[in-house]
Amino acid sequence: MKIFNSLKAVGLMVAGCLFLAACENPPPEAVQRGYRGVGQELLYNPDALSEAIANNQVPAPQPPIPAGGPKAGDIYENVEVLGDLSVGEFTRLMVAITEWVSPEEGCNYCHVDEGFQYDTKYTKKVARVMIAMTQKANVAWGDHVGGAGVTCYTCHRGQNIPEYVWATDPGRPHPPGVMTAGQNIASVNAAYSSLPNDSFSLYLEGDEEKAKDLPWRVAGRTALPNGNAANVKETEWIYSLMMHFSDSLGVNCTHCHNTRAFYDWEQSSPERVRAWHGIRMVREMNNDYINPTTDWLPDHRKGPLGDPLKVNCATCHQGAYQPLLGANMVNDYPNLAKYTVAAPTTDVGEEAEAAAESEENTEGMTAGN
Repeated sequence: MKIFNSLKAVGLMVAGCLFLAACENPPPEAVQRGYRGVGQELLYNPDALSEAIANNQVPAPQPPIPAGGPKAGDIYENVEVLGDLSVGEFTRLMVAITEWVSPEEGCNYCHVDEGFQYDTKYTKKVARVMIAMTQKANVAWGDHVGGAGVTCYTCHRGQNIPEYVWATDPGRPHPPGVMTAGQNIASVNAAYSSLPNDSFSLYLEGDEEKAKDLPWRVAGRTALPNGNAANVKETEWIYSLMMHFSDSLGVNCTHCHNTRAFYDWEQSSPERVRAWHGIRMVREMNNDYINPTTDWLPDHRKGPLGDPLKVNCATCHQGAYQPLLGANMVNDYPNLAKYTVAAPTTDVGEEAEAAAESEENTEGMTAGN
């Protein structure tokens, strides 16, 4: 009886501690992401949400500028982008970009004292490329960034170089004759999983036509593997990319997929189509804007194999399902949502949308795409 009473007392103490812990820590919040009754929902920890809100505050916009006035390209020398803005609009945007990218260095991060027109510093040339890339994203990739858009702050957050960038990973040293295939390495690229740690080079850069031959569709349609041409290695590569997606957005598979049928677009959430466009947008950014800087970018701004630091999903999202939790900064800076310089063209119109939504045209896509 004494033993029973002692156990009972311990049980009550444990129950009391759990009750107090439950009172202090609110339960997770569930958000339905797909059809009811299929478990397609996300669980959010209220404490984590509070932290995310604190980490995704946006700076106050610069005071508005009256419309009109001479064009910046007519007044200043060597203005290759933004030249069609008025002097007031141009100056306002330059002040904002300084706050977003180089708040400590100020204008001297890109410019020299001898004159703002000189291209002495490579950072000024980079800024031109990045402005054009941002405008292209806002103008042509509304299927991914629509509703909020992107600005320099989306990625930089007050830093010269965004916190989350990548370059081709040469792998880690290993004994001769041992092929690690980039696996079992503590790498943030694969969300610290045992999957291959350099899926970005395959899926987030390179020719669009070659990308169609990559192992995108790896989820089988039946209980048995009959008819699924993807092998285990190919499956590991695409799931490494999917782990990156999940980690970058702070979500799980059900953000885009119905886990009872990964392959089926009709049973997936709209976010899957948005992700389809996002992959292609990021690939274009790396191919058409960032990689061409290789020849003149200094070595200390490159990876170990000599390629530039490129973008992926984490560059913008940084752990949030929407960058800056959906804050729309483009409303305050509409000049970043129109072309002020010729930009590379990519067909992202009705044909791409139809390919994403049609089951007949998705043989090159994957359960995680």
